[in-house]
Amino acid sequence: MTDAPDLARAQEVLASQPFSALLGARLTAFGGGEAQLELDIRDNLRQQNGFLHGGVLAYAADNTLTFAAAAVTGTRLLTAGFTIDYLRPAEGELLRAHAQVVRSGRSRVVCRCDLMVVDGQGAERLCAVAQGTISII
Repeated sequence: MTDAPDLARAQEVLASQPFSALLGARLTAFGGGEAQLELDIRDNLRQQNGFLHGGVLAYAADNTLTFAAAAVTGTRLLTAGFTIDYLRPAEGELLRAHAQVVRSGRSRVVCRCDLMVVDGQGAERLCAVAQGTISII
């Protein structure tokens, strides 16, 4: 079947990634072919116009896509590729990325991810979407 970890183990895997720790990323949901990652939007993560940097959005998409795949297949995964479409500038206090498995095969998993910014009142606003292919190694 699968060696998919539970939320606590998946959080340990995220915590072991130095770049994720640097960004302050948190895995807030994991299981059933879905994953959710959050990070606080800080000034040192913004670009020159004051919006969250696109590289941070791409990081969140990449990692969340892979964690969604891990929720089905287990932890031996690598991103084969992904695309991201930036829909609007990311302005808010929190970035929330939610990914889900579209199809899981023997060697690859296809996932999609919605990236939202959350304002101080808790309102979400979609700022980017991504789709990726994750290789099972």
